[in-house]
Amino acid sequence: YGRPDATDREVVEAAVRARIHDDIMQMSDGYDTFVGERGVVLSGGQKQRISIARVFLKNPPILILDEATSALDSISESLIQDAINPLLQGRTSLVIAHRLSTIMAADEILVVERGRIVQRGTHRELVGQDGVYRELYETQFRRALADQEERRENPTKPVFVH
Repeated sequence: YGRPDATDREVVEAAVRARIHDDIMQMSDGYDTFVGERGVVLSGGQKQRISIARVFLKNPPILILDEATSALDSISESLIQDAINPLLQGRTSLVIAHRLSTIMAADEILVVERGRIVQRGTHRELVGQDGVYRELYETQFRRALADQEERRENPTKPVFVH
């Protein structure tokens, strides 16, 4: 797991960076809590953040993330996104994602459809083109864009979080 020779301090630092330390400290035995075979007592988001902590410990030169934020609630997705962003810095990273929030800051995005690369560029470039990426962006962020527009038109109207 990550780096078996890591000190307790290094493990805690990795957990803090992965946004899982507070969850661990709330467990019955903290870092000594038995979580069962394959982490059965952990949520999906907690499992992901523990995996991210292991990556912080290992510090590999190349990182491959496959759907790191799929099937998560928005709070877990946000925590994982916050943990992933610094992890991607200073290394070659291949990120496979359907949720665009995971890849928007990438140096280069390749859009694959039916096994073929159909678009290539930065987030800004791809949103500016007609194509699959902009369609995905508009679909995934339509509600946020509508809420933003509503706040501009009615700045005193209260906003309710669902």
